[in-house]
Amino acid sequence: MRVGFVTPRYGPEIMGGAESAARMLAEHLQARDGVEVEVFTTCALDHLTWKDELPPGVSELNGVRVRRFPSRAGRSAAFYGLDGRLRLAPREASLQEAERWVQLNGPVVPALVDALARSDLDVVCFYPYLYYPTVRAIGRVPMPAVLHPAAHDEPALYLPVFGRTFASADALCYHTEAERRLVQQVYPETAATPQLVLGLGVATPPPARRPGGEVLGLGDRPYLVSVGRVDEHKGSVMLARFFAAYKERHPGPLALALVGPVAAEVPAHPDVVVTGVLDEQDKRDVVADALVAVSPSALESFSLVVLEAWTLGVPVMVNGTCGPTRGHCEHAGGGLWFTSYEEFEVGLERLLADPVLRRTLGQAGRAYVDRHYRWPVLIDRYLAFLEGVLARGKGRRGSSGRADQPARGRRAQALA
Repeated sequence: MRVGFVTPRYGPEIMGGAESAARMLAEHLQARDGVEVEVFTTCALDHLTWKDELPPGVSELNGVRVRRFPSRAGRSAAFYGLDGRLRLAPREASLQEAERWVQLNGPVVPALVDALARSDLDVVCFYPYLYYPTVRAIGRVPMPAVLHPAAHDEPALYLPVFGRTFASADALCYHTEAERRLVQQVYPETAATPQLVLGLGVATPPPARRPGGEVLGLGDRPYLVSVGRVDEHKGSVMLARFFAAYKERHPGPLALALVGPVAAEVPAHPDVVVTGVLDEQDKRDVVADALVAVSPSALESFSLVVLEAWTLGVPVMVNGTCGPTRGHCEHAGGGLWFTSYEEFEVGLERLLADPVLRRTLGQAGRAYVDRHYRWPVLIDRYLAFLEGVLARGKGRRGSSGRADQPARGRRAQALA
């Protein structure tokens, strides 16, 4: 089976988000016998500018063939004015306005769309729903198309252009049940499209190399950690503000580490460490020695960082308005959630005061990951799903909208 992935950025430099999820899925698929994976992407690393930074052409990364195309245009300065206006009432936007939003958002890569339409792939997977490559190509490809929306409750999801994007998918693959419910609320017709709630796999973490406090320059001080893009839209600024308020009310040695690419300035504080991007080993060591891992983002479709913390036995606190991360905590029993500073303070006090509780939550989270999110099981399920998509062919949608409905095909029957 020849499987294509379409994603606006691709590579180990991309931390978190849908693009990292696409890369991990592509690499684990490529490792299976009888599967050949090819990625269609841009030369960009920065999702704000889409500037070409990597060379165009064909290369290989961890066994996966990668085709990179230069962008004709990145994100236009005019995007921000249009986005600010449309996000106030996205359902009321015209189709023409919404299409212009996609064009101005970038990356504009017509050569990628043309090359994909000419390819001889068996099935192509688009990841995520939001950008030009998916919107422009999903209706043009001659082979069956699987859409990984990676959707969360943001204004863009309600723009009318994306109704056509979802309608063009021959199958849908979700990260969580909460994401599936959201998409079906916004686009009820997707309930009839063959679909799978898959999630992502989590690898066994490497052995510790050095104490996390040493990596951070904190010595033996206790600390919280938040991994992911340091961005106002990801809740980082809010978390820094909450933490500063907590330290005013609870003086002491507790610190906060923000680990990830920096896209926003957080208020300076003597107990907040902003590391930038760390290599995987240092990141693992920092997370492993944290008292609590905090995911402040309300805009997540899965949140691999929550599951990675659990593999290390670390309890989590998440934004209670984010359905997927709160759902993980509810199902796993591995963490607490907050929707205000007051809830953040009470929850953090409870965790810091009770090491037995922290250990119990961390162990429950690890058991949850072991049950549901290890790669071998996920790839078996995904291959069965793709075989069913391929068997139905382009434009032949099934009648069942159940997220757990097994795809037709040899593997699906074997797993049923």
